[in-house]
Amino acid sequence: MDIAGPAPFAEVRETFLQDHPLEGAHEANSNQDGEQNLERAEQLLGTWWRVRLSRAEVLGVILPWHLSEGGRLELVPRSGLTVAQAAERIRSGGAEWAEANPVCAAKLRLLRHAPFTPVYLSTRPVPHSDYSDLRIREGLIHLDGLHRMLAWELAERLPAEERLDAFIASDLPIRPATGSGSDAGRRTGRDEHARPATVRGADTTAPPAPPRKQRA
Repeated sequence: MDIAGPAPFAEVRETFLQDHPLEGAHEANSNQDGEQNLERAEQLLGTWWRVRLSRAEVLGVILPWHLSEGGRLELVPRSGLTVAQAAERIRSGGAEWAEANPVCAAKLRLLRHAPFTPVYLSTRPVPHSDYSDLRIREGLIHLDGLHRMLAWELAERLPAEERLDAFIASDLPIRPATGSGSDAGRRTGRDEHARPATVRGADTTAPPAPPRKQRA
């Protein structure tokens, strides 16, 4: 994880609204849900950081319960799944899953080749029923960007390097590491006296990233 530094909530919210207008043109616009999650995270955690994530880190993000609008097959159970696990459900479900969840499938098709925009995460679940039964309670936890992260993974676009912008709400100390290498002051560092759970928490619980398919 490449940490750029702290970000005021006003910047987080403004960036979100620029990329995700509350009055979106596409079907089943859920941007208001994302904005509300940002507000919940601000009230719960109160500190935000701008970072860049690699594919492996994105695949380890914990997703909350998700059943698409009008959908018949649950994508994410109430206990939660990582992005990697949810993507595998979509792959293995194939046409049957897409037919049972037309709105969700349409969003994934729409976003497969959309430009990268920041995703929004927290280090603890926000107070909402979709998050109340999550089995993993610390790590990188979704606030907004479920369909984008899944669509980019399914399209094999997630960057292997730390290049995907994200905002993370966390009440744990996060600061750039210091050292003598070329990455000094850029990669993840932490307060020596902080409790063990940090934004790295998701790394220890997520399954390994599935290999990319070889193109013909």
